Amino acid sequence: MNLFNNPKWAKQTVFAVILGVASATSAVAQAPATQAQENPLLAEWTGPYGGVPAFDKMDLKYVPEAFDLAIAQNLADYEKIANNPEAATFENTIVAMEKAGEKLGRAFTYFGIWGSNLSSPEVRKLQMEYSPKFSEMSSKISQNKKLFARVKKVYEDALKNPLAPEAQRLVLNAYEGFAMNGANLDDISKKRYAAINKELSSLYTNFANNVLHDEEGYVTFIHESQLSGLPESFIKAAAKTAEDKGMKGHYAVTNTRSSMDPFLTYSDERELRKKVWTNYYSRGDNGDEYDNNENIAQILKLRRERVKLLGHKNYPEWRLQNRMAKTPENAMKLMEAVWPAAIGRVKEEVTDMQAVADELGHNITIEPWDYRYYAEKVRKKKYDLDSNEVKQYLQLDNLREAMFYVAGELFNFKFTALPEGKVPVYHPDVKVWEVNDKTSGEHIGLWYLDPFARQGKRSGAWANAYRSHETYAGKITVLSSNNSNFIKPAPGEPVLVSWDDAETFFHEFGHALHALSSNVKYPSSNGGVRDYTEFQSQLLERWLSTDEVINNYMKHQKTGAVIPKELIAKIKKAATFNQGFATTEYLASALIDMKIHMADPEGLDPDKFERETLAALNMPKELVMRHRTPHFGHVFSGEGYATAYYGYMWADVLTSDAAEAFEEAPGGYYDKEVAAKLVKYLFAPRNAMDPAEAYRKFRGRDASIDALMRDRGFPVPKK
Repeated sequence: MNLFNNPKWAKQTVFAVILGVASATSAVAQAPATQAQENPLLAEWTGPYGGVPAFDKMDLKYVPEAFDLAIAQNLADYEKIANNPEAATFENTIVAMEKAGEKLGRAFTYFGIWGSNLSSPEVRKLQMEYSPKFSEMSSKISQNKKLFARVKKVYEDALKNPLAPEAQRLVLNAYEGFAMNGANLDDISKKRYAAINKELSSLYTNFANNVLHDEEGYVTFIHESQLSGLPESFIKAAAKTAEDKGMKGHYAVTNTRSSMDPFLTYSDERELRKKVWTNYYSRGDNGDEYDNNENIAQILKLRRERVKLLGHKNYPEWRLQNRMAKTPENAMKLMEAVWPAAIGRVKEEVTDMQAVADELGHNITIEPWDYRYYAEKVRKKKYDLDSNEVKQYLQLDNLREAMFYVAGELFNFKFTALPEGKVPVYHPDVKVWEVNDKTSGEHIGLWYLDPFARQGKRSGAWANAYRSHETYAGKITVLSSNNSNFIKPAPGEPVLVSWDDAETFFHEFGHALHALSSNVKYPSSNGGVRDYTEFQSQLLERWLSTDEVINNYMKHQKTGAVIPKELIAKIKKAATFNQGFATTEYLASALIDMKIHMADPEGLDPDKFERETLAALNMPKELVMRHRTPHFGHVFSGEGYATAYYGYMWADVLTSDAAEAFEEAPGGYYDKEVAAKLVKYLFAPRNAMDPAEAYRKFRGRDASIDALMRDRGFPVPKK
């Protein structure tokens, strides 16, 4: 995502920035200590648990001084490494870069909160101002000839005399980070490369802010007479949202997925469904000053020009060289293997929905704003499954406790809620838990939860690590967070969520567990390979439907009764229901991401390209991409997922295959032996081990696409 919108951890190294991980480097400084102490955004974290962010001292007025000072300090620190008169070694070069990052990392933690959770016009102005400055800083480091010469020397020495496995991988990643980003270019090309990065940084920030504008600027207010079909919990939350927006007596449908999705699923008002659908899928594509099509066109041109400087024919070829897929052709091969089955299933789903619409005498042809609505009716008819009935048993607080239970069984973690005020938080909605080892009592870290949507908070759900585990300079514990956009209920009402949202809650908690279970020596080992990093979180979704979670944590919000076995049987029977929709909307986004980057960007019209490419793919007209190009923040508000959105499916192959390992084990999903291997090989190593090697150590072989096809109820390809 955007440079400011997704801080992964407080300590960053130069090659993390170069690879577009989402934050920047920093360094301990040459500036007077009193200056740093006067600025709370740079001050060392104090208090319990090894120090915690001073969220109670956050103030935007400190940002310019903090960033200006930290940038200068950071550059000075890398200059010191580059000009070390001693011969380059692992310790005085690679480890020295690991030690950089503290002050600017802390500043980014705070500003990441403002960018993601508490955005405002003032925040966006600072983003636009500082994005180019951080790009310049990164370019100065990545293009430092002396620094790269030292990294290259350590890399070449390690090839001859290998280091310990984690150190060896750290050196490889450092060298690749420089080499992939122009360290070997001539001076003229380096200058152009840096200029491109600077221009891109502004475009990314502008893209993200345009999307956020359209999310905040389009709200559908409805009246009591227009509530037909909507669940009581949604109505109460919509009333509160409207009141908060100064429209008491009305009901607000906000332009976010958490509001749009249930409205399209349940509302009987077809014209309102069309309006809400149009608002949501037109974000960044309204032909006004916030339209993103020109931003996309410029981003594509600049990305192509930049990789051509490095000798690559297109962006995906450059981007995927150190991913599990290795080449865009391998990624395309996976997606194209699944696509025909996905759109074939959509055709079946639409046939079923049209039949229901006809039976009801609705006299309509299924359109995209109808898909969720009639799919829900088919679900009821085919499986006698009412999603709203299921929601009565899915209380957010209970699901959180269920996640803690799973973490205890698999990772031996214990979560204990901290009393209010024990550590600072940036908003009253945020709650904090201490995480300890259940057996030894050893402190592992803290877990922050920010569950509700609010003005200035970007849509979706995500995980951050404010501080990551490391041991090279003394053990550092983890500060991890999960952020969601559940609709805040009326006072005294429980938060009821859909099965899909419950899966997402578990998914994002998987990211948090990945951080909390880290057992690496160096900060940068907490990074990851993009088409692997979603695997752990996707796998954790599987525990939602285990008997232990169902029987202990899925209880009716009013009666407290455990969800009936008959209802669970319906849920499991319907597990592959609507997989045509889910797989196709996702794959359409992933395919467009890859294809638009492989196309010639000269004169490319993003809207036209999206439309014509989907037509060539025989995209069903009854649905759209999950993320249309003008608001595809994964890809165009930064580089983390650019030509990498396929990675969710790549990771899902691993997920389906790994799930079968548990299903085959005597103890099922709570089998102690398989769980121990899961933690040892798939969670604890983070990026200290090659992902393919790690998976083979866990499974004894490579993953197979067959498990994925079985999971989705698609035909298994013939060998």
